[in-house]
Amino acid sequence: MLDSSLDSYDRRILARLAKDGRISWRDLAEEIGLTLTPTLRRVRRLEADGYIEGFEARLNEQRLVGGMSVFISISLDNQTSEKLEAFDEAIVGMPEVMECFLMTGDADYLVRVAVRDLEHYQRIIQALTRLPGINHIKSSFAVRPVIQRRSPSVL
Repeated sequence: MLDSSLDSYDRRILARLAKDGRISWRDLAEEIGLTLTPTLRRVRRLEADGYIEGFEARLNEQRLVGGMSVFISISLDNQTSEKLEAFDEAIVGMPEVMECFLMTGDADYLVRVAVRDLEHYQRIIQALTRLPGINHIKSSFAVRPVIQRRSPSVL
């Protein structure tokens, strides 16, 4: 559910910046129908209130790492805080890991990696199996993305 403290100007600012974070402040103000000063004030408030977490370039994952996405479910032999912390530290150091979530349910972690080919994937699996406390690994290859949102809808 959308935060009710956001008005229509705030939502339009967020939607536009989510689409193009490099838009000039002047063009943003013109698009949302405010002058420059109140637009900048709103953007700064949205940043201060945590609605905007930052601005970054979206790098081409396929060109830089590889075009295949693999979702890997990982179960640990137990979930002690030491084992979870050790796994977290190890996974952060793997550049192919694009996302990692601590989960409930069948697996302890769900990891999305980007790989160039099956040989690259095999090296990732070998690295994962060498981590202490790994009990089970199950992989699924993504066939194609259906939807990939970079930010939630605000309108």
